[in-house]
Amino acid sequence: SAFDPFADANAEDSGAGSKEYVHVRVQQRNGRKSLTTVQGLKKEFSYNKILKDLKKEFCCNGTVVQDPELGQVIQLQGDQRKNVSTFLVQA
Repeated sequence: SAFDPFADANAEDSGAGSKEYVHVRVQQRNGRKSLTTVQGLKKEFSYNKILKDLKKEFCCNGTVVQDPELGQVIQLQGDQRKNVSTFLVQA
């Protein structure tokens, strides 16, 4: 029998969002353009309402994308990492 070092970790994890982390990342597009993604929010939150508030607060456009592995992901135009993190901490 082979030793599996990930056996304990896999038993506790139940997929995306199990550790309650919210990931705020920035993806570089072309030139100076960038895209901020927010993933890992709780399932019971209304993503569309959060997106509406983020768009209004930061004067940028955005959308909610359905990802097969990550679930729902909020995408915002521009580098909004600091804005999103302070917004989520206050809320």
